[in-house]
Amino acid sequence: MREFQIQKNEAGQRFDKYLKKLLADAPGSFIYKMLRKKNITLNGKKADGTEQLAAGDAVKLFLSDETFLKFAKKEPESGVYDRMKRLKPLPVVYEDEDILVVNKPSGMLSQKSAEGDISANEHILGYLLREGDVTEEMLAVFRPSICNRLDRNTSGLLTAGKTLRGLQELSRAFRERTVLKYYRCIVKGEIAESSHLKGWLLKDEDKNQVQVVEVLPGTFDADRFLPIETEYRPVRAEVGYTELEVHLITGRSHQIRAHLASIGHPVVGDVKYGDRGVNERFRKELQIKSQMLHAYRMVFPAENFSVRQITAPCGAEFERFWNYVTMPTSRR
Repeated sequence: MREFQIQKNEAGQRFDKYLKKLLADAPGSFIYKMLRKKNITLNGKKADGTEQLAAGDAVKLFLSDETFLKFAKKEPESGVYDRMKRLKPLPVVYEDEDILVVNKPSGMLSQKSAEGDISANEHILGYLLREGDVTEEMLAVFRPSICNRLDRNTSGLLTAGKTLRGLQELSRAFRERTVLKYYRCIVKGEIAESSHLKGWLLKDEDKNQVQVVEVLPGTFDADRFLPIETEYRPVRAEVGYTELEVHLITGRSHQIRAHLASIGHPVVGDVKYGDRGVNERFRKELQIKSQMLHAYRMVFPAENFSVRQITAPCGAEFERFWNYVTMPTSRR
């Protein structure tokens, strides 16, 4: 017999979903059969799997060790969690019982795309393991995860759900666009006035690149042309460059970079949509190797969140850029 107690980060999910994570290799028919026969109980009583779990609930599995080990979720490669714990922690911008917000550096993936990748998600799991918010045993049935994604070369605010409740609330808020997202970026050209841009985005999946069009063609595939809206205001403009605060109204892939490039103001350092000459200059003179784009501020809906607004300071590259370009030519 095996017994498990539901932790706060596992609470809120259906009992059968919890069991399918715990017994990852078991067919659903086996799990429901064990429930019907009371070989799996919840708080000492027969259950059908539709129950909502609460922290402190007791789960008992009256299975042989051989059967349990046959179906239980397999442990990760030896040492994986220890390596996560040794990862350098990312700057924590905000944390409560349910959510964690970090300031991701540029050059780091939000989530791994290949087995050997070390992404921000692994750094976050390492932090939660070190702090004791999760244990290796808990990770078998619930895995904290990021809820918004940033391109590898975009820095800034990255949110994660520490508990199932936090994961669900964050995911719902991003899906329903009730979280307001603001970015800071440095672009080519001086911009004096705020603007609200609209258009359509066409993505080339093979090249992982997008194209912005202001007017739809006469015949078009509605599934391929996605509406986009981008709002911006200048924060600082001088010597041929502008720092913008951009409100990302629709969150499409590469939207900010492509939309600004389409109006003649590409983001400095952007190798896909940027100005090659500008990029080469600052790569050579300032060693800027990634786009000057930073997820700067988020405003959360009042309901379901204990925090209203979060900001993450821009990286040192922003200050270094302005110090350099405003320096008298004779001193460079």
